[in-house]
This record gives sequence, structure tokens and C-alpha cells, in this order.
Amino acid sequence: MTKINTNISIDSNLKKDAVSLFNDFGLDLSTAITLFLQQSVREQRIPFEIKKEIPNKVTKEALDEFDEMKKDKSKYKRYNSFKDISEEV
Repeated sequence: MTKINTNISIDSNLKKDAVSLFNDFGLDLSTAITLFLQQSVREQRIPFEIKKEIPNKVTKEALDEFDEMKKDKSKYKRYNSFKDISEEV
């Protein structure tokens, strides 16, 4: 496997903290980043959940509406297929 050098820019405090953490695991920063990239490629995704702690207003409204729909399903029309929905619109 041919290795290449790659330059990335990160916060100096983040790098210091990451190097310290990875050293506790017996890894250098390069190995830790390589593990992250290998896992991402293997899973075809970021190997952990990325989300905002607090949903934005639109998302919060949608979640609230969904919760309301779950509480009283009779207030909301149900469809058997996407075709049924698209024909109504």
C-alpha cells in the first residue's frame, strides 16, 4: 500500500487533546485518522451519528407534528401508497 502525505487544518487545542487521547489508546494521530477513514469506507457512512443537539425551528415543528399524529391518528388522513398521495396533490 502506497502512503501519501495529506495536510489538514485543525484547531491546535483539538489536535493536542486528540493526540493525548489517542496516545492513551497506543495510537498516533495518523493511525487514528486512518482507522476513521477505513471504517467510513467499510460502512459507506460516517461511523458515528452527527446531529445538532437542539433541532432548528422547522425540525422542532415537524417533530411536534409527528408526535401529535402518533397521539391521535384519527385526525390525520392515511394513504396506502405514494401514488395515492401524488394523485391527491
